[in-house]
Amino acid sequence: MSFFRSKSNSLLGIDISSTSIKLLELSHSGKGYRVENYAVEPLPPNSVVEKNITDVELVGEAISRAVKKSGSKAKSAACAVAGSAVITKIISMSEDLTEDEMESQIQVEADQYIPYPLEEVRLDFEILHPSSTEPGQVDVLLAASRSDNVDVRVAAIETAGLKAEVVDVEAFALENSVRLLIQETGQIEPDKTIAVIDVGATMTTLSVLDNLNIIYTREQVFGGRQLTEEIQKRFGLSYEEAGLAKRQGGLPDNYEVDVLEPFRESMSQQINRALQFFYASSNHIDSVDHVVLAGGCASTTGISELIEAKTGAAVSIANPFKDMPLASRVRSEALNNDAPAMMIACGLALRSFS
Repeated sequence: MSFFRSKSNSLLGIDISSTSIKLLELSHSGKGYRVENYAVEPLPPNSVVEKNITDVELVGEAISRAVKKSGSKAKSAACAVAGSAVITKIISMSEDLTEDEMESQIQVEADQYIPYPLEEVRLDFEILHPSSTEPGQVDVLLAASRSDNVDVRVAAIETAGLKAEVVDVEAFALENSVRLLIQETGQIEPDKTIAVIDVGATMTTLSVLDNLNIIYTREQVFGGRQLTEEIQKRFGLSYEEAGLAKRQGGLPDNYEVDVLEPFRESMSQQINRALQFFYASSNHIDSVDHVVLAGGCASTTGISELIEAKTGAAVSIANPFKDMPLASRVRSEALNNDAPAMMIACGLALRSFS
């Protein structure tokens, strides 16, 4: 599903988060995929606030730097809007309709489902499966986002000299990556209930998949910036120095007990709270079988063990590239370190093949 799509051979998956641009290019390799190019490029402060682009020029320049750093020659890109900017609804339609007929009917009836004027939104839909309650009908997933959410991302990508071929939804890109993760690693059983928890710099997103379909998404304000700011305050560093020390080490001996341990505890509490919200809203699921940790905070030392103890579920750190061949220019160690934060970029890059 995407808010618009034109056909292109190779797409750069570009994830525009609150603090960085994550870029990935994949190619087919045998029955799987190969990593051709990737880059992570920091964003200027406040150019994206809680996933809303506030400065198109600065974001476009950062995308341009990421493309240059990656070495990619691709000119087409896929990006995504945040789940909080999208309204989704499952509707029933006659199974006898063609996709064109469905599209026409949805355009006529969309004002029943969308609380905005239709000229202000982008719509798309995807046929899911036959309706379980209405014979002769199919369930159709309808997604809508305000046009400005889509247009501002297209503008940033065009500022970088690229063409936006696909504008997707972050949750659907993540769904693609989880399917790949299961296929590539074989560590998670596909028929289980899987919670993917993406802890970025400022936002934490919980996505729950049942039989590999997203059934619940929730975003909350919490992320690694809180740890960086605490390091900055505690040890008298600049924000940039604190971020570097967080990743590379070299902090005083009391860092782990006084700073890292409280952050780990806070992170595990936030994740547990998000899961409790899900259980309270679900009619039939009161536990998850597997937790996949994604985002920049997923690699925090000791966090997976702590979450495993709190949730009782098996926990793994997201790395869809674990067994993928890499182009010679891609450094394996760097990619492995960045892998948990590359899930959305990976799901977008996979749109080259769908």
